[in-house]
Amino acid sequence: MMKKMYSFSLLFFMTISAVFAQKYGNLTVFSEDGDKFFLILNGEKQNEIPQTNIRIEELNQPYYSARVIFEDKALQPITKNNLMIQDAEGVFVDVTYKIKKDKNNKVKLNYYSQTAVQPDFIPPSGMYVRHFGQSEETQREPNTNGSKTTTTTTKTTTTTSNNDNIGASINMPGMNMSISISDPDLEAHSTVTNTTTTHHSSSTHTSGGNAPKPKQQQYTGNCKGWPMSTADFNSAKNTIDESSFDDTKLSTSKSIATTNCLTTDQIIEICKLFSFEENKLAFAKFAYKATTDPKNYFKVNTVFNFSASKDELNRFIQGQ
Repeated sequence: MMKKMYSFSLLFFMTISAVFAQKYGNLTVFSEDGDKFFLILNGEKQNEIPQTNIRIEELNQPYYSARVIFEDKALQPITKNNLMIQDAEGVFVDVTYKIKKDKNNKVKLNYYSQTAVQPDFIPPSGMYVRHFGQSEETQREPNTNGSKTTTTTTKTTTTTSNNDNIGASINMPGMNMSISISDPDLEAHSTVTNTTTTHHSSSTHTSGGNAPKPKQQQYTGNCKGWPMSTADFNSAKNTIDESSFDDTKLSTSKSIATTNCLTTDQIIEICKLFSFEENKLAFAKFAYKATTDPKNYFKVNTVFNFSASKDELNRFIQGQ
């Protein structure tokens, strides 16, 4: 009997694991220099209003063909085939591509980073989010720190009886499953478990085509999300450091601070990448509202060589 129970448990949990296996990936495309664009995936236009930072969710294919068309007609469109939404092991991921200009001012779409899919992802300020395949009216406009709550209830019923079988059923939205195993030695009993999971995600709903154009690089308060992971931050820092000019480093750093939350220590590390004091100060001011720990922001003063820069940053913070 114990062997049968073990086999049943193994089969049941293998079934549960298969049910909840990751079936979707997500794609983010952002412009390093803030150029607004339209994104087309597999021939389907994703946004009616040009954006600088777009996230497309629930992509269920391993590859997509993308075309980027800029609001500025002086910039040539970009076509890129085989954007990979899975990692090397075939697991769906959150992948990010960056639009950047080369030395000849030609725009390119380059791979930037990838992370595991985040079920409770909260879009940062200025990001436009769309579920692939859904109409424009149902999408999330760029986040303005609104929130929505989604509650999902999963009911699991396990029944055993002396009628020679074990039964298990799972009922979820869009799925019904049952398992039955014979065993004459088990006594009859039934257990019902209800699990309610609440998910929070930032969202703003609009009535469609009359939605106002979003304000880019706008924050309404200190960043409330999680700071960048060590791996993601190191990748971002390397991207900044690869730039030959301080001005390019500054625009790249601002793009990263616009789409991510940062700790004070991470901001200090980015400031140290600049050669000129004025760029250190410009980024320190810009990143203040992206920090998760503003109470520690006084430590940023350690990156400055001149007391005038420290005084200016202090005055800036006091004015916020």
